[in-house]
Amino acid sequence: MRHQKSGRHFNRDTDARKALMRNLCTSLLEHNRITTTEPRAKELRRWVERLITVAKAQDVNARRRVSEEVSKPEVVERLFSNLIPRLAERPGGYTRIIHKGPRLGDAAPMVIIELVD
Repeated sequence: MRHQKSGRHFNRDTDARKALMRNLCTSLLEHNRITTTEPRAKELRRWVERLITVAKAQDVNARRRVSEEVSKPEVVERLFSNLIPRLAERPGGYTRIIHKGPRLGDAAPMVIIELVD
């Protein structure tokens, strides 16, 4: 039984799963919109919402915590200078998932995940 266990495993070990989510977070914050599979997008939503909530504090500790998850320093700077002022009054729900249809190769459900304005 999976009591008190949250998150998706994606048939990967812990390090590979964290690397996948960190790369997806960096890409989403860099491009504002990415296309991925539905389970990945739903899991990514949890990670990005936490990052933005932490970043809303706008202090040194928040910048360090976000820098642990986001691999590109210019994306961290863009998050704190551009995105956080736009999302400051928003209490949550920073991402939107739009269904796109099945992928041609394996019919995996594809979605577009984007940051809301």
